[in-house]
Amino acid sequence: MFQLHNKLVLIGLITVPVLIYWHFLMQKRGKRFVFFSAKELLVDSSQSLKVRLAKNLFFFKLLALVLFILALARPQLMNYYQVEKRQGIDILITLDISGSMASIDFKPNNRLEVAKDVISNFIDERQNDRIGLVIFAGTSYTKCPLTIDYELLRYVLRETSIGELEDGTALGMALATSVNRIRHAKTKTKIIILLSDGVYNRGEIDPRDAAKIARDFNIKVYAIGVGKRGEARFPITDQFGRRQYIMVNVEIDEALLQQIANDTGGLYFRATDKDSLQQVFSEINRWEKSEVSTKKYSRARDLYPYFILIALIIFSLAEVAKRSFLRTLP
Repeated sequence: MFQLHNKLVLIGLITVPVLIYWHFLMQKRGKRFVFFSAKELLVDSSQSLKVRLAKNLFFFKLLALVLFILALARPQLMNYYQVEKRQGIDILITLDISGSMASIDFKPNNRLEVAKDVISNFIDERQNDRIGLVIFAGTSYTKCPLTIDYELLRYVLRETSIGELEDGTALGMALATSVNRIRHAKTKTKIIILLSDGVYNRGEIDPRDAAKIARDFNIKVYAIGVGKRGEARFPITDQFGRRQYIMVNVEIDEALLQQIANDTGGLYFRATDKDSLQQVFSEINRWEKSEVSTKKYSRARDLYPYFILIALIIFSLAEVAKRSFLRTLP
């Protein structure tokens, strides 16, 4: 993009029409004559290149003046570009893998497999964020620390299955493990997404105490209760090794999950099927955005040295020509 840095200097161009007017005025008032005995003795050279150049030396000097004025206006070529700076957030997914997550009420699969699919889609939609995975049942542990290696995280998530840990719902231990893993992160925003389908019944740490610790470290908890209300189909194996299904009551301590979310500044959701679980993660994805700042920069390349150089060349050639081969009678 071309621009003039000092546009007010262009006022000087007013002198150009004034000088042109003065030039023609002086030509009329100061015509010179040389007398000959007969006009036929002279060859008509009025149309020669030399005569035309001699008559227009003034306009070459005028062009040099225009270039000098434009140089003072400081012509520039501008190159604009933007730089985006992204600040990611830390997200720790705390996933219940207790036996009840095998319930078949999230078609077309059980709760855990559907939750894994939805979480995997959530990971695909994040950029620049560190995401980790904590799993829990009767105990808890960090299966994948905070990472931006999403391929590794998805692999670890796919390999997660029911039966890895002793059965139970150690909700307090799971939350405490998650807080301990994420509390030293240097990012401004730290969140835990807690998915559970049961009632706190194992572990040495009360979930309410773990929630207070999370609040002290400015960690927000989004709690999700997973499972239909009422009864759900649960797979069992009979004495003959055959797989059968029985109906079991769905018990989720929603009041506790709600309290954990409220105490930490998060929200509680209830997901009763795959669609509602996807909607929950979509809402979290919409609210918890990475910080993006855009700065606009410009780089200027000054062109005035070229204008000055061309003006000097034109002016010098005009003066040399005037005093040499284009010299006229006084």
